[in-house]
Amino acid sequence: MPRTVEADSASTDGRRAAAEPRSRRRLAGLLTQPRYRNAVVVMAIAVTMVSMFAVSYTLALGRPTPHDIPAAVVGHPAGRPGVIHALEAATGNGLRLTPDESLARAKAEIDEQRIYAALVLTGSQPQLFVVSAAGTSVARVLEQAAEAVPARAGGPLRIVDLHPLPPTDPQGLASFYATLAATILGFVTMFQLRANAEGLSLRAWLVCIVLLALVGGLVLALITDPVLKALRGPFPELWAVLAAEVAAAALFSSAMLTLVGRWAIIPTWGLFVAVGNAASGGAVAPPLLPPFYRFVGRFLPNGATVETLRNAVYFTDHQHLEPFLVEAAWIAGALVLLLIAAGRRRRTPGTG
Repeated sequence: MPRTVEADSASTDGRRAAAEPRSRRRLAGLLTQPRYRNAVVVMAIAVTMVSMFAVSYTLALGRPTPHDIPAAVVGHPAGRPGVIHALEAATGNGLRLTPDESLARAKAEIDEQRIYAALVLTGSQPQLFVVSAAGTSVARVLEQAAEAVPARAGGPLRIVDLHPLPPTDPQGLASFYATLAATILGFVTMFQLRANAEGLSLRAWLVCIVLLALVGGLVLALITDPVLKALRGPFPELWAVLAAEVAAAALFSSAMLTLVGRWAIIPTWGLFVAVGNAASGGAVAPPLLPPFYRFVGRFLPNGATVETLRNAVYFTDHQHLEPFLVEAAWIAGALVLLLIAAGRRRRTPGTG
């Protein structure tokens, strides 16, 4: 009887051992079939993209903390030392206060977006001038800090908003959403062209990008300005800025499609969505971002577009040259990369 049990056990183990190689061979056979292999690739790309998004947005936007918020001090700090100490403590020493000669000069620097606030110590009651249009998140932090200044230190501070946001955009997010829409329009359309208009020549592909940028920028400008009245600025400038963002995203994704094919979504998504939008300063102003995002945001298309849109709407007479140069550099660089990649690999974004 024991021998029978041992024989049955050995037979079962043998069947299991024989079944395991067959299972492995079957799985390997499935993965060699194009449809199953492609399904695995798609799921791997999707998980990678979501992971990049979650990590980047949590790091950049999950814990906004003041970092060297530039602000001016008008008056004599020695006369009210408690105000400055209390305000700095309330912001976690996140202010970078520098003396200014007059309130008029401080207001001019705010209009030029060199500073985010001005602490005025002249008069009977200290005042804190903020500017929500330059970054509602920063203005909110400063207002909360001003309210925390105790009476014994000279508080509470009187808060004055020099550039309040309109009711149509109370959180100052319209420029961020418009930039995000232009970005998605740019690169998603390129992937759809590759999937549904395969075989386009490089010249035809570039013509599609130009048309997409012009029409897409026009539609987005119409929606945000005359239709929703969220961004009330010079219409030609809004159109040009949004068209440039569409072009930058489209050209970069086209270059990646030529270089790495179906994996192009990963660098495109990582640059424009996971990092670019998080670092743009649209959802959280640059002084509240971690150092890495605060630095790279200045040199990415998303940050340039958000800043240009914001300046066009709220600081019309004080546009900065840097974001225009950044956007132009990305468009030119992506175009050159696309042309070089297409020439060397002898393929186009739609045929790679």
